[in-house]
Amino acid sequence: MNHQYNLTTNEKVVLIGLGKQGNLTPAELAQITGLKVETVTQSAFMLQEKGLADVLEQVIETYNLTSEGEEYARSGLPERQMILAMSGPTSLEELKEKVSPKIVGIATGWLRRKGWANIEQGNVIPSGKADIGDDEKALTNLSSGEVTPEQLGVDNAITQELIKRKLVNRNEKKLRTFRITASGEELVREGITLEEEVAQLTSEMIKSGEWKEKKFRPYNIHTPPRIVYGAKVHPYQRLIDQMRQIFLEMGFTEIKGDIVQSSFWNFDALFQPQDHPAREMQDTFHLKETSELPEEYKYKVCAMHEHGGDLASKGWGGRWSEDIACKNVLRTHTTAVTIKYLADHPEPPIKAFSIDRAYRRETIDPTHTPEFEQLEGVVMDKDMTFANLLGLLSEFYHRMGFKDVRFRPGYFPYTEPSVEPEVYVEGLGWVELGGAGVFRKEVTHPLGIKYPVLAWGLGVSRLAMLKLDLKDLRELYQSDIDWLRKTPSPRL
Repeated sequence: MNHQYNLTTNEKVVLIGLGKQGNLTPAELAQITGLKVETVTQSAFMLQEKGLADVLEQVIETYNLTSEGEEYARSGLPERQMILAMSGPTSLEELKEKVSPKIVGIATGWLRRKGWANIEQGNVIPSGKADIGDDEKALTNLSSGEVTPEQLGVDNAITQELIKRKLVNRNEKKLRTFRITASGEELVREGITLEEEVAQLTSEMIKSGEWKEKKFRPYNIHTPPRIVYGAKVHPYQRLIDQMRQIFLEMGFTEIKGDIVQSSFWNFDALFQPQDHPAREMQDTFHLKETSELPEEYKYKVCAMHEHGGDLASKGWGGRWSEDIACKNVLRTHTTAVTIKYLADHPEPPIKAFSIDRAYRRETIDPTHTPEFEQLEGVVMDKDMTFANLLGLLSEFYHRMGFKDVRFRPGYFPYTEPSVEPEVYVEGLGWVELGGAGVFRKEVTHPLGIKYPVLAWGLGVSRLAMLKLDLKDLRELYQSDIDWLRKTPSPRL
């Protein structure tokens, strides 16, 4: 019988221990057997698989006072403090002096709710009914420490009300116990022989022949081994690294810039009108600080906005405000970095890209977050054409693993012509993956840029959702170790 179950020495010791008493906790069983708690727990689960023991788990619910609950358990609930401070109708202002404005603010609503008082023209009028309630009894019962629902002595509605008032915490404890089964008891009655087991065969045992006299610990070769997860780069970071590598291999230079930008570089230098909806509070994080404007560009940008400067353009009309342009923002796109880079390097050829974070006042949902990664690229050289832009983007998306790429006309304030690249994804159809175009002369001329500039932008996280088959963008930023372990890194 013993041989049939193929028990290890630890399992035998645990089974004998369980046979001596009834239900035992891991700590109690460890004390009886002299084994570690972890060892008896593991052995008990193995015995359960063999039908010789049961592992019982019970969730114990308990409650305890929060720090605020402890304060009110000593001094009384706010409504009780307020009632005790009154001998008749009393003004709210007088009560604020007797107790405190905080207590009065909390207690006023509860006095009316419990029917202890009415509020008329700024005066609190007691009703004469202020018996000790179940909520106060519960606080008294909790004063001694953590208690069970039975020890709390009030119905669930009162308990939930105290939790909602943040006076009580609800806790859950998992209680685990072990007990022997009928089959286990039968095996113990038959007798269990404890003998030394060898867990590892050594070369010395083989040479001496000692192994013939030893009992080896049995192993179930059919038990699946524990999965080993090797270290790897975060799938999202790997995708960013792969995109970076594509641009580097295509001869681009990576550039970086400040997260905080003036509205001048974030909007005005890109010929975005100062009354554009994107500048409003719901789209942009505005900061209190301001920045000095570049003297060599601000008057030219002003002229371009107001009347088109010395180009055959009408600009946006109206009056351009230097005060608005000075205001700092968290950059809403990394184009603020690339346009400043072009202004600082006006001579061709320029091939630059940036992969970095941008910030917008977005409501967090499965497809939007307030901060996100964006990829920007620019090419500036003599005789650059719209066809060069389409060819470059096609090559980039092909290298990213998309076989079918197409372009449809689009509109952006700072490029003309403009397109929106689309890739074909099986099961989804055509998916838009960014925007591109040729910078308007209203953008390049005030900055002293004399040659065509091809520009494009891409939402990196949107691409990651496609590559990693995600339905919720937030999964990219959560510390879910299980997801990180099981998600394969994307390959282009």
